[in-house]
Amino acid sequence: MQTNHSSSNAQNVVDSRLEPTSVDHLLIQELSHRVKNELTSVIGLAVSIARRSTSHEVKSALAKVSNTLHCYAVAHRALQMPVHCTEIDASEYAAALCNSLSCARLDPQGIELILILRPFKLRSERCWKLGLILSELITNSARHAFGNRGGTIEVTLRTSGLLVECCVKDNGSAQSPYGIGQGLKIVAALAKELGGTISHEFGLEGATSTLTFPIEAKSRLVDVVAAKPGQK
Repeated sequence: MQTNHSSSNAQNVVDSRLEPTSVDHLLIQELSHRVKNELTSVIGLAVSIARRSTSHEVKSALAKVSNTLHCYAVAHRALQMPVHCTEIDASEYAAALCNSLSCARLDPQGIELILILRPFKLRSERCWKLGLILSELITNSARHAFGNRGGTIEVTLRTSGLLVECCVKDNGSAQSPYGIGQGLKIVAALAKELGGTISHEFGLEGATSTLTFPIEAKSRLVDVVAAKPGQK
């Protein structure tokens, strides 16, 4: 009886530790669902007003607003936490996300987005975290690197052995490495969750952020590097 009681208590402790994580996931999914619905409602409102308007200028302006909001909605959908853990093409995922961000945020600022993506498979949860990092880095460049002028952001995504290498580079005015804000702190935390590292370089020709992490979730970057042939 004592053993069973102890076992039951241990199980309750495990369950109580797991429950907050499940609740957090549900809350995130519910919040994402509500944001998606609100975006859909605003897009519908803009379209409805445009149809009723007799002004060409109003119709044209609202069409641009609707298109921008649609791009934000596509980006938001790509950044939603995956419900099922499956393998997906990371390059296709990154392309869809980056193109929607370009449409919503970069195009209006005259910023060109260049994608150099190599196809490879990655678990959906890891793709999601990669997407969060990409979104933050691209948004950060758009906000701080170019001012009122245009420029270029280049995204490279490829594999090297058992590692994923992702680089985001802009040709804007280099940001000070001492001005790292909350966004880059979140990026660093996400890179750590992926078992990888991220570095930032600031120079006269712009800023470069390089993310490296193992393809497999159970691997750590230090283990993968140590396992490379020819290294001691």
